[in-house]
Amino acid sequence: MQMNATYTSFVAVGDSFTEGMSDALPDGSYRGWADLVADRLAARAPGFRYANLAVRGKLIRQIADEQVDTAASMRADLVTLVGGLNDTLRPKCDVDAVCALLEQSVEKLAPSCGQLVLMRSPIRRGPVAARFLPRMEQLFAFLDTLAERHGAIVVDLYGSGVLGDPQMWADDRLHLNAEGHRRVAEAVWQALGHEPESDWTELLPPAVPPGWVTRRGADLRFTREHLVPWIGRRLTGRSSGDGMPPKRGELLPYRADQD
Repeated sequence: MQMNATYTSFVAVGDSFTEGMSDALPDGSYRGWADLVADRLAARAPGFRYANLAVRGKLIRQIADEQVDTAASMRADLVTLVGGLNDTLRPKCDVDAVCALLEQSVEKLAPSCGQLVLMRSPIRRGPVAARFLPRMEQLFAFLDTLAERHGAIVVDLYGSGVLGDPQMWADDRLHLNAEGHRRVAEAVWQALGHEPESDWTELLPPAVPPGWVTRRGADLRFTREHLVPWIGRRLTGRSSGDGMPPKRGELLPYRADQD
């Protein structure tokens, strides 16, 4: 990797994490870490171009089938690929099959771009995540192998204690909030060899535990607004991203100050 390189084009591939949920803007759209990285890169490179092919809810096969070839054809200086975590949360998940699809994707993307970036995704600490940790850790270990084989960078967000802090997560308990996405953007920025702008690993002050009534109210809202719809989609084979287009489907000029 060329440290502190100037990238003139960036393509982001993935699911809701890369789309930017739940870093909400006033108009109801999402920003997210990939947009924040694009902002920084655009400020350094006149004529910078950016595409974000991510769509929420996508499984690794959908990412491989719908996004990877398009991303490879763009021949960008920088490509990020994050996927497979949605698969590990399904009741039945063949992690070996997920790894095989990731490998196919990396084999297409790595030779088509200047630098490929992979990530060990952040995980919110709690009993739900603990059930799926063996699957996730198998996936992350394979990512390390892929990166070494293909010259990719791995950004280890899973190993960061601060990104497991529930204070970094939105009310849906599935997606990072604005501060979480800001930390991820800084982690990617530093992994690309740029000078740190902040310490993305700095721990937050301990949260003041809410009272019993507040906790129960939050649990009820979470169940009603997020958990029940999520279970409904799983039972009916639907996805939150069904019918949605990519966030930014073409590799087009992008200014650092644009929304």
